[in-house]
Amino acid sequence: MTASNSSAQANTVDESEVAKFAAIAESWWDSEGPFRPLHQLNPTRLLYIRDRVAAQFGRDTTAPKPLNGLRILDIGCGGGLLCEPLSRLGAIVVGIDATDKNIHVAAQHAAQSGLAINYRNTTAEALFAAGKRFDVVLNMEVVEHVADVDAFLEASSGLVEDGGLMIAATLNRTLKSYALAIIGAEYLLRWLPRGTHDWKRFLRPSELAAGLRRGGLTVEEFTGVVFNPLSGKWSLDPRDLDVNYIGVAVKSA
Repeated sequence: MTASNSSAQANTVDESEVAKFAAIAESWWDSEGPFRPLHQLNPTRLLYIRDRVAAQFGRDTTAPKPLNGLRILDIGCGGGLLCEPLSRLGAIVVGIDATDKNIHVAAQHAAQSGLAINYRNTTAEALFAAGKRFDVVLNMEVVEHVADVDAFLEASSGLVEDGGLMIAATLNRTLKSYALAIIGAEYLLRWLPRGTHDWKRFLRPSELAAGLRRGGLTVEEFTGVVFNPLSGKWSLDPRDLDVNYIGVAVKSA
């Protein structure tokens, strides 16, 4: 099953969400700024991506460039926090974002780092309509910010090549996530600007899985991504999906 034409061409961009991230776009590479939580999270999610992609495509994770030649799309790439290390692992990376300021920051940083990453100010729907396909599609902490979740998941699922993967991460809609991700992170600890997230937009794993299935993908796993406030580090825990979680879905060859 592939995305319908109406869903694929729908505009799922929420302009109010774009404005939020445009306001802080210059801070993407400031590890102590508003994106500090993502900088802390990045090593954990990068290893997860590398290992799951390597397993799917029979790659050796100990090789210098284990993802060499694989086409990876990062939807909602922001300033390129994932695109750059994936490029260093050998992947051919395309990063897209609806916020043009994010793309400007990402492209500038990549150029300074000597990395050839294709950044575009566009949407998943536009790429799908253009017939683009990728070995791996990353959908990381994006789905909770779009205007039409169903249309977005159908279009982004349609960008996955047969035999390819989508790796998706978001926040669960639970009382615990409200307490930690909204009250704790935004109001008490001030790790994120207030209003970064809307709890009502968080997706339960069953809801995300249903959307991916409608896009023709089979969910292989979800695992929790858990923060330890004492160590300041993130880890994976398949038993705890209560707040942040990440998962892999496959499109049949």
